[in-house]
Formats: sequence, C-alpha cells, structure tokens
Amino acid sequence: MKRIEAIIRKTKFEDVKEALLQSDIDWFEYHNVHGIGQSREERIYRGVQYSTDVIERVALSIVCRDPLVEPTVKVILDVAHTGEVGDGRIFVSEMIDTWSIRTGEHGDTVLKDKK
Repeated sequence: MKRIEAIIRKTKFEDVKEALLQSDIDWFEYHNVHGIGQSREERIYRGVQYSTDVIERVALSIVCRDPLVEPTVKVILDVAHTGEVGDGRIFVSEMIDTWSIRTGEHGDTVLKDKK
C-alpha cells in the first residue's frame, strides 16, 4: 500500500477529482492548504499589488494498493498540468497498515476494488 499526496492548483481540483473518480480511485480526502513556493514576485491586479509569497492550493491524500499507484499518479500529472510555475507536487510514501474502524479488518483488503 502507498499514500499519494498531491498538492495542486485550486483551479484544477474539480478536473482532477472527476478524473480520479472515473479511474479506479473512489475514495480520497482533500483540504485547502497554504504554502510558500519558489516564486516571490509581486503582481498587480486591477491596480492593487499582491504578493505571491503565500499560495493557496488543494492537498489530496489517496491510499491505494501498489498496482494503482502509477495509474493514479499519471491521472494527476495529466490533468493538473498547466506547464506554468506552481503546478504543484506529488509525494508517494509507504503505508505500513490500515484498519477498518467499522469491521476491525486490517491490511490492504480494507481497500476494496471497484470490480
């Protein structure tokens, strides 16, 4: 099992969500996050100067079986990509175990396949 954490643009969230739901990923969590990126420039919008130090993004957290890691990462890369600075990051880490609170079952069998 692996945990995939993706930090993406807010404007790409709905597209990524739909793409994940159309693939074999039927559960994930997400939340709004703030971060500091590499860009430190000032921008002017309608005469008001804004700092780009703090950027708003959406963080996705997905736990899946090993065979679904590459397809899931590919979906996120394909859909969240704009080619501009600030597209985000994807992190993949090992999961030791998981439990179902309702059934007490544990291991990757808790992660049900759609099929």
